[in-house]
Amino acid sequence: MNSPALIFFASFLCHVAIAGRTCPKPDDLPFAIVVPLKSFYDPGEQITYSCRPGYVSRGGMRRFTCPLSGIWPMNTLKCLPRVCPFAGLLENGAVRYTTFEYPNMISFACNPGFYLNGTRSAQCTEEGRWSQELPVCAPVTCPPPPVPKFAKLSVFKPSAGNNSFYRDTAVFECLPQHAMFGNDTITCMAHGNWSELPECREVKCPFPSRPDNGFVNYPAKQALYYKDKATYGCHDTFVLDGPTEVECGKLGKWSAQPSCKASCKLSVKKATVLFQGEKVKLQERFKNGMLHGEKVSFFCKNKEKKCSYTEDAQCIDGTIEIPKCFKEHSSFAFWKTDASDVKPCESDS
Repeated sequence: MNSPALIFFASFLCHVAIAGRTCPKPDDLPFAIVVPLKSFYDPGEQITYSCRPGYVSRGGMRRFTCPLSGIWPMNTLKCLPRVCPFAGLLENGAVRYTTFEYPNMISFACNPGFYLNGTRSAQCTEEGRWSQELPVCAPVTCPPPPVPKFAKLSVFKPSAGNNSFYRDTAVFECLPQHAMFGNDTITCMAHGNWSELPECREVKCPFPSRPDNGFVNYPAKQALYYKDKATYGCHDTFVLDGPTEVECGKLGKWSAQPSCKASCKLSVKKATVLFQGEKVKLQERFKNGMLHGEKVSFFCKNKEKKCSYTEDAQCIDGTIEIPKCFKEHSSFAFWKTDASDVKPCESDS
């Protein structure tokens, strides 16, 4: 028969064994909160998991009771971040983002020539909404272009009232007697300013000098300015070396300095030559002399191969060198064959 003392001792041991099976502090779950949160729990005590603001639960249980075994049941609860809706497209700009999940940010940027009218960024809030509305990319405008001194606008069409949009252009021209230094076209830039203005400067040229054996004509004015012109000519038997008309340039110099070159008197009395691809008699075609710059080809004999070849001669300011290979026949040596009538030598190619 069991004694009362033995029964009391056995029940005490049972109570101690049961009381010792407490549940430990529950596992941490990412982005979750446990209420109440303690170091240990007695059997029968309950805890509740809930997701932090900005996160929503997916799967698994939320409420658990500490069992007699002291081991919490497996928890499969997941707290996932809220997802904000698609932010939309930013016209004339771009929305930059990595993800639309809480608590990420998105930023806004405009294309060149546009500026942000509104916020530069927005955050996905705890409620799954964007903290700011989508901004607007408004076009950049430039004020009416300033006109340089001694210049005028030749082409300009404002796009927005009196203002201009990005990449619009304006074109200047200088007033008479002035030369332009820089680009005549300016552009409305991305930051609302115009590109660099040109400069118009008054330019004078010295009076052109008369060439030897020639003449020059120019406007009868006290001074000659940018774009003024002068014309040159030569006396008989002289040839103008250079353009007939010259112009006063932006650096205060004439575009050219023509001169008059003398014609050549020919020491050869009789010869058949090539001139501009045709055979001509020298004494007939150039009876008044050869003008400066004109070129002919003399025929020469190759006695070994019994054939002919040509060498060039050109009149340069009154001087012409006759090729040494050319032999002029006397009119009495009628039996000799002229080099121009001998068959051409074959080329070595």
